[in-house]
Amino acid sequence: MILVTGATGTVGREVLRRLGPGPAVRAMTRQPERIARLAPTAEAVRGDYDDPASLARAVRGVDAVFLVTGRVGRDDDARFLRAAREAGVRHVVKLSAAAVEDERADDLITRWQRENEAALRGSGMDWTLLRPRSFMSNALSWAGSVRAEGVVRGLYGSSANACVDPGDIAEVAVRAFTEPGHTGRAHTLTGPRALTAVEQTAQLSALLGRPLRFEEWEPEQARAAWGARYPAAVVEALLRSAERQRAGAKAGVGDTVREVVGRPARSFRQWAAEHVAVFERV
Repeated sequence: MILVTGATGTVGREVLRRLGPGPAVRAMTRQPERIARLAPTAEAVRGDYDDPASLARAVRGVDAVFLVTGRVGRDDDARFLRAAREAGVRHVVKLSAAAVEDERADDLITRWQRENEAALRGSGMDWTLLRPRSFMSNALSWAGSVRAEGVVRGLYGSSANACVDPGDIAEVAVRAFTEPGHTGRAHTLTGPRALTAVEQTAQLSALLGRPLRFEEWEPEQARAAWGARYPAAVVEALLRSAERQRAGAKAGVGDTVREVVGRPARSFRQWAAEHVAVFERV
């Protein structure tokens, strides 16, 4: 049996869709009632990283896990890995981040991801690490201002990021479960080319058939906007990450998606075309 954690999240839901009716699948989430709409054949289970008993129930009888954690600075990975090891889980596919490979990256989020990777490698279970660049779906945060004002706002709009379709991450995760040759490997995942937010805005404009403009934030504007959503320490980590992107640290493009899946990584235009309705005026 395969357990998918974060099953209603950006990548977890895509993994569920791609696993389909083949292997036995269990989906862990804090909202199990949502699983029936995403994957009718999956077994839904409530799981909470703060509740060891719920983790023990989630991993019982499981052979492999897709592991996603998101509370920066917390020990959720260690808690889950302890329960998985005790339950006899053999293989963990962990969603990490490409920044862990960058020696210049020393922000809170990256240090936390490195610690999580080390915990998995030392767990005694087989492991596969997925290290994506930014998700193309991050553009969904622009939807409200695009619909209402025709505006995208962001920091360092001319800096490039080789962002990746979450569906491609999920495809690689499924291959790691169902094909040999992925244990003990770290897969860095990017899109087919690096794009700036200004270029993404232009592509959205063409798809929508109406003009959009990009408005550049000053760092303090970004700090204020992100501060409404995240703790201060995470906001500072995001600002440092944006500085690295401005310096070109996130523009490198790899070919791992093609190597694993057998087709090119999907482009931002392809992703945006599938989600264009989210950006259209009501």
